Amino acid sequence: MENEKKKLYPSIDKSILKGIPNPSKGAYEIKIKIPEFTFLGVNNQPDFASVFLTFYPKNKIIELKSLKLYSYHLRDIIVSYERLINLFYDHLMEVYEPERLRVVMVCNPRGGISSKLTIDSDWESRGGKEQFKDWIGKSEDIWDVVM
Repeated sequence: MENEKKKLYPSIDKSILKGIPNPSKGAYEIKIKIPEFTFLGVNNQPDFASVFLTFYPKNKIIELKSLKLYSYHLRDIIVSYERLINLFYDHLMEVYEPERLRVVMVCNPRGGISSKLTIDSDWESRGGKEQFKDWIGKSEDIWDVVM
């Protein structure tokens, strides 16, 4: 096993993600939960997280089977969760080109510390217009419910 070549984050294959034509031109929201999101941390130890996607489609929606295969593909990749959430977000944005994408990753405790990471395409710092204010001023969010 020592001689086995380790897979690092550049080997993450976004081509696994497939889109389906959006059956509606009207606005709607899709919420997806990946409760068993696993990958190898930078110390080659397994990391576990729950991932929550909020997706406002334009022309394509996420084919859930391909999302499942993509997430399984990450199980053998050595990557920090800070880098992983950014790559995951970038891949979803490139493949699906949604009106809005919010990714929340709640990492299980390791060494007694938990983490929650969030990226939202609506944020001005991500090129958004900050038109969706649903995340502002909430005292209870996914973090509170999961933890």
